[in-house]
Amino acid sequence: MDVAHGDAATKVFFPRPTVRCTGPAAFRTQLARDLGCLLDVDDDVAAWCCLPFGLEVNGSVHVPDVMVDYFDGTRLLLDATEKEVGLEITEAAASGGMCHRFVQRSEIESGFRLQNARDLLRYAGHRTPLNDRFRLLAALDEAGSLSIAETFNLFREVQPLTGVSWMILHRFIETNLDESLLGPETVIRRYQS
Repeated sequence: MDVAHGDAATKVFFPRPTVRCTGPAAFRTQLARDLGCLLDVDDDVAAWCCLPFGLEVNGSVHVPDVMVDYFDGTRLLLDATEKEVGLEITEAAASGGMCHRFVQRSEIESGFRLQNARDLLRYAGHRTPLNDRFRLLAALDEAGSLSIAETFNLFREVQPLTGVSWMILHRFIETNLDESLLGPETVIRRYQS
C-alpha cells in the first residue's frame, strides 16, 4: 500500500507499530523502517518522527527518513542507506543549523538488536495491565533480576511475552538486546534511567 507524504512516496512495512514515533509512521523503505525499530529500543531516544521536512539540496528537495530527539537535547536527522553517499545532504542540513547522518545497512543490521527490536515491536500495540505490571515489578524488587521464563507464572491478564515485551518497550524493565536473541533464559531487571 503506497501512502503520499509530502513529496515522498511511502509504503507500509513491518512491524507496523511504533513506540516513540510522534507522528504518522511512514517509511520509504524497509531499511528506513528497520532504523525506526532501532530508535524505539534506544534508551537515549526521547522521540522520533518520520519524513520531518525537506532540505534544499542542489536545487531539489530531500526529505530525511527520520528526525530524532535525544534526552540530552540533541536533535539529529537520519537517513538509512545501502551504501556510502555524498555529503550534500549533510552540508544542507548543517547550513540550516541541523545535524545529519547517514546510517548504513551494515550498521542497522549488525548484531542481534534489530531482530530483538522487531520481535518486541510486534507487541507494541498491546498493553500490560496494571495487576500484571505490579506483580512483575514487585518480583523484580524482591529478586533483583529474573529470566523471562521465570516471569511466566506472574502474568494473569495478558500473555507473558506480550507483557514482558510491552514493559521493555515502555521502559518499565530492561534487558540486553545486543547479547543474543531473546529467549527464555534472557535476564530482565527494572529499568534504570
